Amino acid sequence: MRSSLAPGIWFLRAFSRDSWYRGFILLLTFLIYTCYHMSRKPISIVKSRLHQNCSELIRPPNDTHNPNDTTWCSWAPFDQDNYKELLGAVDNAFLVAYAIGMFISGIFGERLPLRYYLSAGMLLSGLFTSLFGLGYFWDIHVLWYFVLIQIFNGLVQTTGWPSVVTCIGNWFGKGKRGFIMGIWNSHTSVGNIIGSLIAGIWVSDHWGLSFVVPGVITASVGIITFLFLIEYPEDVDCAPPQHHDGSAENQNNPEDPGSSFYGHQESSMETATKCSKEPSAQPVAISFFGALMIPGVIEFSLCLLFAKLVSYTFLYWLPLYIFNVAHFSAKDAGDLSTLFDVGGIIGGILAGLISDYTNGRATTCFIMLILAAPMLFLYNRFGQNGIGSSIVMLIICGALVNGPYGLITTAVSADLGTHKSLKGNAKALSTVTAIIDGTGSIGAALGPLLAGLISPTGWNNVFYMLISADILACLLLCRLVYKEILDWKSSLSKDTGYREM
Repeated sequence: MRSSLAPGIWFLRAFSRDSWYRGFILLLTFLIYTCYHMSRKPISIVKSRLHQNCSELIRPPNDTHNPNDTTWCSWAPFDQDNYKELLGAVDNAFLVAYAIGMFISGIFGERLPLRYYLSAGMLLSGLFTSLFGLGYFWDIHVLWYFVLIQIFNGLVQTTGWPSVVTCIGNWFGKGKRGFIMGIWNSHTSVGNIIGSLIAGIWVSDHWGLSFVVPGVITASVGIITFLFLIEYPEDVDCAPPQHHDGSAENQNNPEDPGSSFYGHQESSMETATKCSKEPSAQPVAISFFGALMIPGVIEFSLCLLFAKLVSYTFLYWLPLYIFNVAHFSAKDAGDLSTLFDVGGIIGGILAGLISDYTNGRATTCFIMLILAAPMLFLYNRFGQNGIGSSIVMLIICGALVNGPYGLITTAVSADLGTHKSLKGNAKALSTVTAIIDGTGSIGAALGPLLAGLISPTGWNNVFYMLISADILACLLLCRLVYKEILDWKSSLSKDTGYREM
């Protein structure tokens, strides 16, 4: 008598060959961008070690500092009174270079093989991250070294986001894009958490390893990327996805209940084109200004500028805020700050689910950003009153701040990059992604810079700045939210008409 099929084999056969390849690409790109974010996080953990109050520490016998010097254990040049401005300069060296490079990176990403482009970017990112940490072992105390390393690292890290979003766009259609990308986009928070935990291991002793270890891991994953990344489904004889989900008639009908302002009223791509990989059949890459003209790109880009300003201020300054205000140790402050990223994972998935169900990307972002503003105020006012309230508020703030940020950089970017006006030209995806994330990166550079300049006047003022940025992000989505409401009303009236018939 033959035995029943083994459960493991039954599970393997439950999915098609295409599904296994898609799952593999989803996992690999998740791992890739987890490493990118993991390598960015250590600087926020190490800040509290680069400048600290040394009055309660025992001086070594050979110490030559002034007996009244309370920063003798800090790392020069960050032992000065203007250390916040210096640390802000180090942050912004990375972020400004990243913002500038992002606008160029998408153009290169459309014209170069993604496997080579991503692999080179990861290897160089691992190198520059490690070089920052090697400054500890080489006993380097000049500001320009750390600033220069951050500039180069910011430039090479721009290879990541447009490339992984383009790769995912090549493999996954519109369908449940918000939900899938909501889960996938948790790599940002997972990378931040892993980077915080790794950096926390060595922050109190040999802080250079807080950079060297993530750098080595990032470079290693770069090698894996070179060996295994598949850019197009057609390369392994898999069927390409459908990017559009309306009929040709619906495409030209703005009153169609299934239409959406920035992508849901798109027509179906003909499956006959799925195997056309000949050079003559390749679409022409879209221009920068052509991508800007896609409806919704400008609004979402500017919204992301302010949303990312808030997110990256937390990314770079939250551990120091907890260290200074709640008086935790450097390691404990870093560990507690990871809860903000845990909330970000929850918020990203929720935002994707809700936007898929309602077909309202802009409205979902708008509501979450509106709720984030009062939560930021409450966290600053009451979040440090106890460990319980701090944990709950950090998770909620992380969900409301990072949910819209994640939705815009993933599902919205992919929607706009496959907009109906492009007539199936998938070459626009990398440029659109770079424009949206590049504009957002301007906010990412401004946030930590403003935090460094404002924090000497009090942390309350930093939070007022963050709340203002949240409100501005909401206002920029008003036109798109209004359009989505009109779409819902049109859909409702048509459904009512069908029922009456």
